Amino acid sequence: MRVYVPLTLPGLADAHRKGELGPGPLTAYAVTPGLREWYVSDDIEELEYAALGRAAQASLRRLAADPDAPRLRVVVAADVPDREAVADPDRSLDPSALGEVRIERPVPLARAAAVHIDGRDAERDVAAAADALGAADQGDGDAQFVVDGADDHDLLWYATQEIGNLLEELG
Repeated sequence: MRVYVPLTLPGLADAHRKGELGPGPLTAYAVTPGLREWYVSDDIEELEYAALGRAAQASLRRLAADPDAPRLRVVVAADVPDREAVADPDRSLDPSALGEVRIERPVPLARAAAVHIDGRDAERDVAAAADALGAADQGDGDAQFVVDGADDHDLLWYATQEIGNLLEELG
């Protein structure tokens, strides 16, 4: 199963140093039955893009909790055995948990297929979105508009072999 693990740049640096995404348990995002039902599509590429988007939102939450992290969303796509990525059936249609899976153990970085990171041109909008997240969660429509502005930026795709160079360049 392809999972999308939300991180920050410091989190990516830690994974690069340790050779694994972890420690477990990890929250990641994947094409779950709930995501399929919510998105109403059979196109696996569209569904995986939706799971990536959910992970990007979770990365934004990590940024909001870590004011020292560079204001760029980071998501690592990795392949894990299906049995290791478990969705909570009681929350499958909960809008806050769509596509969410739990992985109990660390995931070796060797299982990573790609890294998705915002370009520098997104930094200002991502910073504003991270700052506005708390107010958006409280129902502030203007703050939600700012948070949604981060989604105007597509995450860029990088091969896992580029992680070291990315960390030097962006960190």
